[in-house]
Amino acid sequence: MKKLIFFTALSIWQVASFAQTKWNVDFAHSSIKFTVTHLVISEVDGMFKSYTGSVTSNNPEFSDAVIDFTVDVTSISTDNDMRDKHLKSPDFFDTEKFPQIIFKSTSFKKVSGNKYELDGNLTMHGITKPVKFDATYGGTTKDSYGNIKAGFKATTTINRFDYNLKWNSLTEAGSAVVSQEVVINIKMELGQAK
Repeated sequence: MKKLIFFTALSIWQVASFAQTKWNVDFAHSSIKFTVTHLVISEVDGMFKSYTGSVTSNNPEFSDAVIDFTVDVTSISTDNDMRDKHLKSPDFFDTEKFPQIIFKSTSFKKVSGNKYELDGNLTMHGITKPVKFDATYGGTTKDSYGNIKAGFKATTTINRFDYNLKWNSLTEAGSAVVSQEVVINIKMELGQAK
């Protein structure tokens, strides 16, 4: 009976202690990237080099985790200086007026196995819209320094016109130079905060 009481108390303590767990982004092993279709026939990739983020988990499976990210839009990079300058201009992000993209989760639900559904509000260009990410939990482990790490990847597709990023021009055939749809791919390695 004493053993049962001890293990029950231990289990409650472990759950309670994990409920306080905060995770920070390991920037050396993480990325926020996007892809757009160009001229209907090819794709162009870009990324944001500067961002902050945290995850506060309620249990070891991360269901009901609270996730917050803030992206510095001026850090946008598509490996083309002229294009990056255009993206920062009023034609697109208008970074002088809207220097940040902010995501705040509203729910993080386990669907099955290591598959999750991440819902939240995405604020970009002064407009906030609900978005849904398909997420995959890669697992949790210790690195060679004894730090606890967790890995996730998430993807979604948004319509940039929903955020008033409406610049476009047409090809001779009448097709859009840049697609309205933007695919966002996030890969995150998180470190348990100490």
